[in-house]
Amino acid sequence: MHSKDMLAEALTEIGLTEMADKAREGYYHDFLSPLAMPEMQLVNDLAKVGTPDAMMLRQRVMGGDFDATAEESEAWANSQEGQETFGRLIRDRDKS
Repeated sequence: MHSKDMLAEALTEIGLTEMADKAREGYYHDFLSPLAMPEMQLVNDLAKVGTPDAMMLRQRVMGGDFDATAEESEAWANSQEGQETFGRLIRDRDKS
């Protein structure tokens, strides 16, 4: 199961369906999110909810339970976006 789906399932289990929908779309995912720091957004969103369940899930997030897997990382690295990003990093490094 994809890590975004595992997160969505965990959010659904504690009744945070709107956040679960975002997770399912990749909003909080390391490689799928439009955010620069999706995990920080998730941690902050869970803190705003503030229920005991949300705070326990927040601890799991901070512990890395929903981080992208090695397979997800490799898939991104091999994607067009990943290849373009690596190309920019190499060009920027060569300019230094």
